[in-house]
Amino acid sequence: MLRHIVMWTLHEQAEGADKATHLAKAKAELLSFAQLVPGIREFEVGTASPGMDCSCDLVLNMLLDDAQVLAAYQNHPQHVAIKPFMKSVVKERRCMDFMV
Repeated sequence: MLRHIVMWTLHEQAEGADKATHLAKAKAELLSFAQLVPGIREFEVGTASPGMDCSCDLVLNMLLDDAQVLAAYQNHPQHVAIKPFMKSVVKERRCMDFMV
């Protein structure tokens, strides 16, 4: 099994809208990917809780069967389509993959 975690910090303003607007859109888009390819076992999307000292705004936490499932997910047309939006609103991105 492979754990895939991605964390994003968004710009306060980008593309004519504020962080809250982009955060809601990104979360909704990501949640729609939960069943994108076979082999996704767990799929969580979370946003930072108000008032908590947090280093990121948005997190994706996935458990997948293997690296081939991750590759299929990353190359799926719906996933590819969100990348330009994310690149335009994201200030910083961190990712980690590890075997479990």
